[in-house]
Amino acid sequence: MSFAMHGVGVSGGIAIGYAHLVSHAVLEVPLYALPKTQIAGEVARFEAAIESTRTELEALRANIPAGSPAEFGAFLDLHLLILGDHTLSKAPIDLIKNQRINAEWALKQQMDALLTQFEQIEDDYLRERKADVVQVVERVLKALLGHSGHVPAGGSEQTRILVAHDLSPADMMLFKQQRFAAFITDVGGATSHTAIVARSLNMPSIVALHHARQLIRENELLIVDGQQGVVIVNPDKHILSEYKLRQGQWEIEKQKLKRLKTTAATTLDGTAVELHANIELPQDVPQVREAGAAGVGLFRSEFLFLNRDDLPDEEEQFAAYRKVAEDMKGMPVTVRTLDLGADKQLRFADRSGDNPALGLRAIRLCLAEPQMFHTQLRAILRASHYGRIKILVPMLSSLSELRQTLHLIGHAKQELAQEGVPFDTAIQLGGMIEIPAAALAVQTFAKNLDFLSIGTNDLIQYTLAIDRTDDTVAHLYDPLHPAVLQLIAMTIAAADKAGIPVSVCGEMAGDAALSRLLLGFGLRQFSMHPAHLLAVKQQVLKSDLPRITGIAQKMLKTQEPEKLHQLLARLNE
Repeated sequence: MSFAMHGVGVSGGIAIGYAHLVSHAVLEVPLYALPKTQIAGEVARFEAAIESTRTELEALRANIPAGSPAEFGAFLDLHLLILGDHTLSKAPIDLIKNQRINAEWALKQQMDALLTQFEQIEDDYLRERKADVVQVVERVLKALLGHSGHVPAGGSEQTRILVAHDLSPADMMLFKQQRFAAFITDVGGATSHTAIVARSLNMPSIVALHHARQLIRENELLIVDGQQGVVIVNPDKHILSEYKLRQGQWEIEKQKLKRLKTTAATTLDGTAVELHANIELPQDVPQVREAGAAGVGLFRSEFLFLNRDDLPDEEEQFAAYRKVAEDMKGMPVTVRTLDLGADKQLRFADRSGDNPALGLRAIRLCLAEPQMFHTQLRAILRASHYGRIKILVPMLSSLSELRQTLHLIGHAKQELAQEGVPFDTAIQLGGMIEIPAAALAVQTFAKNLDFLSIGTNDLIQYTLAIDRTDDTVAHLYDPLHPAVLQLIAMTIAAADKAGIPVSVCGEMAGDAALSRLLLGFGLRQFSMHPAHLLAVKQQVLKSDLPRITGIAQKMLKTQEPEKLHQLLARLNE
């Protein structure tokens, strides 16, 4: 049966492929009684699933992709150890035999019992290993339920479409090592960090579908229209033919954009605009170079800390920052200090609190953990000797936080100087304006920093009091809200008055429909995912600043949503 589902498109494009479901142990596991004659077969099925999972983990362990976090191997070793534990590998067999129940339910019961034991452990590190237990059980359940980790029979690797209830940013970084045509999830927001990573993978993606994981079956043919936020399940031949045509047209447009790679980003009236790229890991640099970016405007350093069971030490961080600096061959690289918190948590140190978006995150967490921050600052400073590195501090809200940060940077510099370690003594320090308080006090920050960067994702979230990971309020997330536009324009004007550079590194920077609006506000530096850079450059090349500045100023004076959208349409004519 063919049917369509509607969600929130977070990355454009069209993908046609076969569903590959990600199992979650937290989903309902079936329970059914077995006749005595089927017990032996059920035990054999369970043992085969355990062995299949062991083989899968060992294969991953033997073929760790280049550039993976250093502790990825240890992470897989831990999962193999958990899989071999008697509680999960042997005890379920006794339940199958004694209670005459199916293997899935027996395994789920043992997982619950094991998690209860973990909850009683006082040591924080060991208690947090429960997440690894769940992940191992999910792999076995996938094997039991027939959701093979292998490529579905209907297509090649490139035609798999990932279907999940939810995916964390850490999950996305692991999936970055694999090749999927698209991904869709039941929950999530358009500007959640998971969606942001999806856009960096440059594949069609849709979130907030609500029931996709329940309604879609393994290996069903899907069409994912990331632009319209539509998933079509089991399309008929006419719809399939139409979308294949659209997919071809989309690819042609992408190829046309590639011709702009070496074209200077200047407006029709000759104003130069800098287009930089955002990255998560050092291996993203080839995409940056391929897009023709003028530098890395945002290196999200926290992704070096995900998918592992300890903190990366100074040498590992130094190697990562140095590699990016050297690979960019003299172009600027802006490293954002740790922005952990909200939906990006360390496995072994979850300090998110009841409301993580407003809790101990970003610079607040770094100042609360000075040794961790000190290690990162030393690594960044050491790497600055090998390229044009800048430091960017996230989520600043007060001058006090900035002064503490300056003190810690000064201490790290002093240590390195005493040790005779070379670094850029004049390294530039910037601050992210992503809290309304920082935007309202932007003149103070502009006087004390070398540059500013506007993080529009969080600025919109905090200005409008909307959790950007919650799809139930996704419709309220509005980049064109008058208050948001005022804060952005105010920040750009303050930086211009202070004579320091300002960029936008949030998702608004990569939205080609908003490029001319930001140009009209006076923005001359954008930073976005490499996949969006050429589309934004195309808008820059077709923009006449005198004309669009007047319309942009009218938008600042407009309060009516309908009028704002009319003016934006006029701006983009």
